[in-house]
Amino acid sequence: MPFKIMTLTDAAAGRITEIIEDSDKPVIGLRVGIRNAGCAGVSYTMDYVTEPIPGDDHISERGVDVWIDPKATMYLLGTVMDFEESRMGSSFTFKNPNQTGACGCGESITLKPADLKAIAEARAGA
Repeated sequence: MPFKIMTLTDAAAGRITEIIEDSDKPVIGLRVGIRNAGCAGVSYTMDYVTEPIPGDDHISERGVDVWIDPKATMYLLGTVMDFEESRMGSSFTFKNPNQTGACGCGESITLKPADLKAIAEARAGA
């Protein structure tokens, strides 16, 4: 079974489907990446995809398509993307095993590149 960079929960896939259906322009999926931001280092980015960018990694799961900026791939390996709703609001969340810290205000996180040796060993033992 091939290793996926990221996986999606049912809630995340459902919300992506809603975003695509509600868009006023032709959207085929989302693009996820990271950018320098905040006091902890980086934040996640998400953009509409109207046409895939050559070189992006691609996952198709639960009926939706997500493209991943190749500069973010090593930092997103093993991540689970979810969508959570509460009385205070709703947002996509990322459960990322490569996260080593976060700022107090919740605007940025600290990520380290994935440990490829550990991933390979885990897959070999599975």
